[in-house]
Amino acid sequence: MIGKIAGRGDHGNQNGKRTTSQRLVDLAVHFAWHRRLGLDRGGADLIPLPDLFFARDVVQVARDLVGAWLQLGACGGWITETEAYAADDPASHSFRGQTPRNAAMFGPPGTAYVYRSYGLHWCLNVTCLPGSAVLFRSMEPVAGLDLMVSRRQGARPLAAGPGRLGQALGVSAALNGQRYATQELLLAPGPVHEIVCGPRIGIRQAADRPWRFGQAKSPYLSRPFPAA
Repeated sequence: MIGKIAGRGDHGNQNGKRTTSQRLVDLAVHFAWHRRLGLDRGGADLIPLPDLFFARDVVQVARDLVGAWLQLGACGGWITETEAYAADDPASHSFRGQTPRNAAMFGPPGTAYVYRSYGLHWCLNVTCLPGSAVLFRSMEPVAGLDLMVSRRQGARPLAAGPGRLGQALGVSAALNGQRYATQELLLAPGPVHEIVCGPRIGIRQAADRPWRFGQAKSPYLSRPFPAA
């Protein structure tokens, strides 16, 4: 089933649509977070999400991370798209148990799990409960744009798709097993958005599970979500 779901709290009318007043509140919150994060001043200290945020059901965490701030070094942006992978999920790297390759997925909640897709692209995840992780599929690039453009050799879109996002941020195997708890690598809270969901991309097992989440109407998605 594909469709819109509520964000964090009551964010719609009976038809699931945002009212004008709600959208104005969202806009105010968005700019408040820009000031809070120092994005209007070129950067500031950020407060990481606590470990307890990640120590929950991976589907809930994946939904709640849409709109959060993701930063690696000097580069960062607003997360616009995620996918959830659970321990009992046939599409998950952890489905058959712990191995040296997927060991980070069984580490503490809030740990980076990095893997290489098709031998080409480094993909970035954050762990939740043991054996589960959220894949970052896309983000709205904000900080360190010149560096991200250089890493992507001017290719567009800049960070729409897990491989492009990883390249733009400079993700490498060295991040695997690190914690999202410093100014170098962190996840910080952001504004609330209307969320859409649908099947995950590029998998064959459990392909019907609606565990891909995105910011509704965002131009920074790897692929549009089908209409409800």
